[in-house]
Amino acid sequence: MTIKLIAVDMDGTFLNNQMEYDKERFFKQYKKMKELGIRFVVASGNQYYQLKSFFDDIQDEISYVSENGAFIVDQGEEVFSVDIPKSHVKVILEELGSHNKFTTVLCGKESAYVLEEVSDTFFNTMNKYYHRLKRIPSFDNVNDQILKFVLSCPEDETLPLRDLLHSSIGNLVSPVSSGHGSIDLIVPAFHKASGIQLLQEKWNIKDNETMAFGDGGNDMEMLKHVEYGFAMENGSAEVKHIAKYLAPSNNNNGVLDIIDQYFAKQGPFTS
Repeated sequence: MTIKLIAVDMDGTFLNNQMEYDKERFFKQYKKMKELGIRFVVASGNQYYQLKSFFDDIQDEISYVSENGAFIVDQGEEVFSVDIPKSHVKVILEELGSHNKFTTVLCGKESAYVLEEVSDTFFNTMNKYYHRLKRIPSFDNVNDQILKFVLSCPEDETLPLRDLLHSSIGNLVSPVSSGHGSIDLIVPAFHKASGIQLLQEKWNIKDNETMAFGDGGNDMEMLKHVEYGFAMENGSAEVKHIAKYLAPSNNNNGVLDIIDQYFAKQGPFTS
């Protein structure tokens, strides 16, 4: 097998629980990837501006499938972005407002937005994932291209609430869980897998030349799409069920271990 593209989710996958990774080890791997002509893609539900910040001098060399596939950037150039119609945004916000279970982040191309009333704790937590984040009095007058919605909800009600939203506004957006207590509302048919596929077509790379890593519900399409889809050991049961391969935990450098195994041409995926 020859790998030409490696795609990684970030939280719970490439990053450990302290939101860090072994930079020295990875940058050695990245140098080898460049020598072998392997593309490195960050595929995350997080904001493009936040994802870039993890990669120092190479941040404009690599590619990003950000916002769960809603905003795709290759070497600093926009490749694709979704644009949720304002009429749909209005209906979705009305539905979310009819429940008292959600705290909403409206994710735009230029910035993400929360209401002024959110707690400082919530704002500071979201700011880790959305480096451009603004407090505003109302969502009604946001003048930005809307990419998706991020919802915080009671952890033990995540899946029932996801299903509730699927029945009420599933014709406009697809609710996907990115982890307990978190639901993303994304445009149907535009997810991490569609973003990876777009880049594959751009670079003429086949599914059996692609490796991907993930741990959450929003990684499932991507892991099913590629030939070498790895669920992290710490991943959810449903992700581990659909993935063909298993990688060690995010806290044990699982992604870097599998990449090293590939370079050494050994491991369960080489058969």
